Amino acid sequence: MRRFFQRLLYKPVSRLADRFSSRPDKARVNRALNALYKSITTKPGKKGLVIPFDIHKDKFIILSDQHKGARDGSDIFARSARNYLAALDHYNNEKFIYINLGDSEELWENLFVTVKRHNKSTFEAEKLFIKQDRFVKIFGNHDLYWDNDPLAAVSLLQIYGRAIRIYEGAILQTIVNNKPLEVFMTHGHQGDLQSDGNWFSKWFVSTVWGPLQGYLRINPNTPAYNNLLKTDHNRIMYEWSSLRKNMLLITGHTHQPVFKSLTQLEILYISLEKAKKANDIVKTAELEKKITSLHLRGNNQPNFNGYLDTYFNTGCCCFNDGDITGIEIADGCIRLIKWAHHRKVTERMVLEESKLEDLKVIS
Repeated sequence: MRRFFQRLLYKPVSRLADRFSSRPDKARVNRALNALYKSITTKPGKKGLVIPFDIHKDKFIILSDQHKGARDGSDIFARSARNYLAALDHYNNEKFIYINLGDSEELWENLFVTVKRHNKSTFEAEKLFIKQDRFVKIFGNHDLYWDNDPLAAVSLLQIYGRAIRIYEGAILQTIVNNKPLEVFMTHGHQGDLQSDGNWFSKWFVSTVWGPLQGYLRINPNTPAYNNLLKTDHNRIMYEWSSLRKNMLLITGHTHQPVFKSLTQLEILYISLEKAKKANDIVKTAELEKKITSLHLRGNNQPNFNGYLDTYFNTGCCCFNDGDITGIEIADGCIRLIKWAHHRKVTERMVLEESKLEDLKVIS
């Protein structure tokens, strides 16, 4: 019976979730981001940290949207847990600073005690970063609990052995080409009418969507689904970042990886055009095969002309195939990376990479 309803309802329910899960309002987003940036820069430590860094020495990994749950049918993190733990083991050994960019715990659908019980290994892995002061935890809309619940400090003590501070954002500051560069990071739900502290959304997810998702075992976060044209929210975030001088904006929230303001689909189309102009038959065939593998043959070519390199999105750590994506800043570069389990081994792959000095944000 479940399989029958899966076939019948998977597509319409996924479309409905996409339509109503996010209602970004540009004016609200702009006000929220402006206010948060001002608060962090004028009163560091209250809503967020200001972290100076050396592009040649310091290393950061930015991951978001684990949505750790109860290891049941609605736990969209369950398949990704293995890759997440392998990634954290690597980044801890390599002395990266871990920026957890929000929605790490799924606290709309679950009680904290449930998430704590079923995710001990991931909390232990995160604790290793805390012990060496290399962990920054930022809240999102699905784990807003960390910001507004009076018991949050006790809960953090239980899972980490220390009542750490939780922030709404963070700003990395450095010098590139003898000019300042800021990396402004926040979860990205700010200004979203359905997510920015909206009680109705929380009720709908916990009472309607969560049980239905659990029964149908639906996870709409497929790689193909998330390589479509930019969501409205990502587009609005880009527009805000493009007006800032010498700044990168990194968010999560949409579960859609974005690198230098472009989705993977847009990057593929750009690479395909370059290969055709160079008359590179082998490369052209390879890129066309990749586009086809995303089930996007026949779509119109995206409109990506004129984008600045100002906006990045981590993607998520809960794709339905178990893969996770994130953003690395290390060795003078910024990278979009993926961790995937292949032939009994978890592998790190660099999807996109750019030197910080080459970004079209340094004026």
